[in-house]
Amino acid sequence: MAVDGPDVAAPEVLAAAVAERLPPLGRGAAVVPAGGFLRPASLRLEHGRTDPDARYTDWLDAGALAREVLDPVGPGGPGLYLPVLWNVETDRAARADRRPAPTRGVLLVPGAMLQGLGLAFDVVVHLRVGPAARRRRTPPEQAWELPAFDRYDDEVDPVALADAVVLADSPDRPALVLRGRLA
Repeated sequence: MAVDGPDVAAPEVLAAAVAERLPPLGRGAAVVPAGGFLRPASLRLEHGRTDPDARYTDWLDAGALAREVLDPVGPGGPGLYLPVLWNVETDRAARADRRPAPTRGVLLVPGAMLQGLGLAFDVVVHLRVGPAARRRRTPPEQAWELPAFDRYDDEVDPVALADAVVLADSPDRPALVLRGRLA
């Protein structure tokens, strides 16, 4: 399950909250942040540290996320996934051990701009933060990223692709909109 949304919507927080509530319901859960599958700095920042186009197209290693997480836990996969590939702080391989997927469980992948990459998620929840709210809530040092999220909205239309949308302009008053097979 993807939990897709800009950093200001805190997709990791929602994924962790969902994962915490599943075991009492008889479903195991694991959270694998997409941030653990960013490309090395030499590739990610090749066009500078504040290039919104690079933020949109070059940061996430979608191939590695599919190869190391989604395919192994998908149908016919061995059920062992890599929880993190790259340590962004040290800019080195994380050297993590593979973990077994939770039995009858849910693997949650929180991150930004996860749709439109050909990743095989069974369910996608998109945390929608409109452009004006993103601008208000984004810290000044991250404002350079805003055009990347605008481009994502325009080119991918994540609201239309998602199975569920959480309207998150106001973090203290989110609203859930179910779509398609979840409605």
